[in-house]
Amino acid sequence: MEFDHIQIEKKWQKKWSDKNVFKTEQRNEKEKYYVLTMFPYPSGTIHVGHVKNYVIGDVVARYKKMQGYNVLHPFGYDAFGLPAENAAIKRNVNPGEWTFKNIETIREQIKKIGISYDWDREIATCTEDYYKWTQWIFLKLYEKGLAYKKHAAVNWCPSCKTVLANEQVVNGKCERCGTDIEMKKLEQWYFKITDYSERLLNDLEKLEGWPENVKVMQKNWIGKSVGAEVNFKIDGTDKELKVFTTRPDTLWGVTFMALAPESPLVEELTTPEQKEEVESFLNRVNKEDKFKRIAQGAKKDGAFTGSYAVNPVNGEKIPIYVANYILFEYGTGAIMAVPAHDQRDFEFAKEFNLPIRVVITPKDKELKAEDLEEAFTEDGIMINSDKFNGMKNREALTKIVEWLEENGYGKKSIQYKLRDWLISRQRYWGAPIPVVYCEKCGTVPVPEKDLPVKLPTDVKFEPTGKSPLATNEDFINTTCPKCGGPARREVDTMDTFVDSSWYYLRYINPKMEDKPFDSDDVNYWLPVDQYIGGVEHAILHLLYSRFITKVLHDLGYVNFEEPFSNLFTQGMIYKDGAKMSKSKGNVVSPDEMIEKYGADTLRLYMLFMGPPEKDAEWNDAGLEGVARFMNKVWNSMTKIIEFSKDGNINNINLTTKEEKNLRRKLHQMIKKITNDIEKNFQFNTAISGMMELINELNAYLNSVPQEKWNKDLLKELSEDFVILISPFAPHLAEELWEMMGHEDFVLNAQWPTVDEEALKVDEIEIVIQINGKVRDKMIVDASASEDEIKEKAFELDKIKKYVENAEIKKVILVKGKLLNIVVKNK
Repeated sequence: MEFDHIQIEKKWQKKWSDKNVFKTEQRNEKEKYYVLTMFPYPSGTIHVGHVKNYVIGDVVARYKKMQGYNVLHPFGYDAFGLPAENAAIKRNVNPGEWTFKNIETIREQIKKIGISYDWDREIATCTEDYYKWTQWIFLKLYEKGLAYKKHAAVNWCPSCKTVLANEQVVNGKCERCGTDIEMKKLEQWYFKITDYSERLLNDLEKLEGWPENVKVMQKNWIGKSVGAEVNFKIDGTDKELKVFTTRPDTLWGVTFMALAPESPLVEELTTPEQKEEVESFLNRVNKEDKFKRIAQGAKKDGAFTGSYAVNPVNGEKIPIYVANYILFEYGTGAIMAVPAHDQRDFEFAKEFNLPIRVVITPKDKELKAEDLEEAFTEDGIMINSDKFNGMKNREALTKIVEWLEENGYGKKSIQYKLRDWLISRQRYWGAPIPVVYCEKCGTVPVPEKDLPVKLPTDVKFEPTGKSPLATNEDFINTTCPKCGGPARREVDTMDTFVDSSWYYLRYINPKMEDKPFDSDDVNYWLPVDQYIGGVEHAILHLLYSRFITKVLHDLGYVNFEEPFSNLFTQGMIYKDGAKMSKSKGNVVSPDEMIEKYGADTLRLYMLFMGPPEKDAEWNDAGLEGVARFMNKVWNSMTKIIEFSKDGNINNINLTTKEEKNLRRKLHQMIKKITNDIEKNFQFNTAISGMMELINELNAYLNSVPQEKWNKDLLKELSEDFVILISPFAPHLAEELWEMMGHEDFVLNAQWPTVDEEALKVDEIEIVIQINGKVRDKMIVDASASEDEIKEKAFELDKIKKYVENAEIKKVILVKGKLLNIVVKNK
C-alpha cells in the first residue's frame, strides 16, 4: 500500500476540524497544562523558520494530552505595529485589510502543518474586542500612578518616523529597520516600570525553568548599582546638583563635573558667556549616534557650561562640563568625574587639559598623576583623602557613605539602568491611548464604559513624523468625560509591546465582553507551564509581560506574579549561511515542502536537524532522508497491521531470543523518548531512537520467517510506536491508528509506560582480559554469580593457554561485565 501523504493529511485535518478535537475544556478533573508559543506578526506569510517554533509547541501539547493533562494550546496574532503598517503603506492598502488577509493565509498554513491549536480561542490584537482591554490596562496603570506623560529626549527613527523605547534600539539603530537613531525632545506617555525594578530583578531567582542566559540578559538590562547620592552645591546659588556614584571612595579625586547633552540642567547652568560654545557642541552631538558616542574608546567631546559645583568633601570649586560620553538615562544624568580612576574621565581630562588627582594607589608604590598613561582602576590604598588616608578603598566605602550621611553631604542610594517604558507611538496602526485633553479639566482618562476608543478607518496613515490620527478631526474632536465641554483626543497610539504584554491572559476568555478575563479561570490556567519563543524577546516582550503581570497581581486581578513558569528559546533556521528572511531571499516556504514531502516529514525534519535550542542550517538532502524514514515506517507498520489483525496482546509469550531483544528495545525506546521530551526537549535524539527501533523491527521481520512472527509482540510494538511518533508525525499516526482498528483518535490514546521487566537482560557478555589485554569474550546467564562466571572463564581454551603455566595473582570482575585476570609467569 502506497503512502499518499497528500490524501492522508487532508483527511485527518478535516476530521480534526469536523470533530473539534483540539478544543480545550475550561475546567475538568484533569491536571491543567498550558503550553504557549509566541504569536507572530501577520505582516506576511510564514516560512519554515517560524514552523520550528510551532512544531516544538505542538509536540509538547500532544505529548502532555496523551499523558492525561487538560491541555490549553492557543494561537493568535500580534497584529498591530510597524511591520503591518509598513507593508500596507508599501502596497497602498489599509493596514487592517492587509493584516486580516495575512491572518487568513497564516491560519491555513498552520492548519496544513497539523498544529493542535484550539482555534475557538484565536485572537488578534488589532480587533476592537481585544484592544478595548489593552486600553483598560492603560487606565488601570493610570489610576495606580504608573502611566504618565512628560517631555523628554527620545529615540527617533527617521525611517519609521516614530519614537522607540530604549529596548528597541540595538547598537544605535532601530531594531525593526536598522536605521540610525536620532534624538528628539517630545512629550510622550510612559509606564513607570522602574517602580518594579527591584521585584523584576529579585524574582528572576524564582524562574528556575528559564534559561540562565535570558535571566542574565534581564538582570544586566535592569542594571542594579549600589552606591551613594552625593549633593554638590552649585556655586553662587542655593541649588544642588545630585550625583549618583558607585565609587564614593574617589570623591577626593573629583576634578570636574559632567552632564549628559540631553539633561535639562545644561540650559539652566550654561552662562551667557558660554552659550555659543555649548550650543555649538550640542549641534555636533545631536548628529552623533548616541550609542556609539558613549562606547568605550570613542572620541571625547564637550563644552564648559560656565558654572561650578562645590565638592562637599573638600570645598573645592569644580567646573561643570557637558560631555558626549554621559548617558542621561543612567543615574541623574550627571557624573562626578575622577580622571585618575575612570578611563573615560581620563580621556576627557586629557582632551580638555583638566586636572588629574590620584586618590587610590597600589600597596607597593604611590602613583603620581604625571606618571599615568591611563586611569588606575584597580583597588588599592586611599591617599589624598583626608581622614580616610591609608585605608583599603573597598573597606572604606561603607564608612565613607556613613560619613556623608552624618554630615548631610549625601546618602546611600541604589540606582537602576532600567528606564521607564516609553509607550507613545506616532503611528496609525496601534491601540489609541484612551485619554482626552480638556482646557478646563486638563488630562482626563476615558471612562471604562466608553471603551474602546475606536481606531478610525478613514485616515491617511502615511508617516509624517506626527501621528496620522492628528489629521482626522472627527477622531480628535470629542467631549470631556468630566465636564461635558469640548475636548481633544490623544493622537498617539500605544507601542505594540503593550498588546503582547498580556495576550496570554486573553486566551483564557477570548470572547468575554464585560471584562478582559475571568480571574478564577486565569488563576486556574496561569502561570503558563511552558512558553516557547525566540531569545531575541528576552528583554523586550518578556520583561514587559512580567511587569504587567505584577501590576495586575497588585491590583488583585490575578494571584500569581510571574506569567511563565518555564521558558524554552529555540534556535533559528539558517539557509546559505544566513538567517532566513525575505529581504535576503533565502526563505523556504512550508507550503512547497508540504506539497512535495508532506507535513509530517517537514515536522520531523525541523526537529531532527539538531538540538532545538541551537541554530541549524537548512538542507534539502536531510529532508529527503527523513522522507525515506517515513516510508520505512509506513511499510513496516502496514505489514504488521495486516499480519496482526487477529492478535491479542493481553499475554505476550516470548519464546525466542530475537523476540525478547525486540521487546526490550521497544521499552528502552519508550523510556528514552519519554526522557528526551521531558528533559530539555531533545527531540532530535528522540527521533533517532524511533529510527533505531524501526531498524531493529525490520531486522526481526527480515530474519524471522513470517510464519514464526510473534503476532502479539508485533501488535504491542506497532501500537506503542504509533503513539510514540504521533506528536511528531500526527497525520501518519492517525492513519495507522485507524488501520489498527481504533475508533478514537490517537491523540486521545494513553502515552505508553515502561515495562521494567522487559528491560531486564537474560544474558550478558563478559569481556576477559589477561593483564589488561583482551583475550576472549563469553556469554553467560545474567543471574550467574561471580564464582560461576570465573569458573566458566577458566574453561575457555584461549584463557587456559595463558594461565596454565602462570601464577594467578588475582581475578577482578568489574561491574559484572569485565573479568581481568592478573598473572605472573613462573
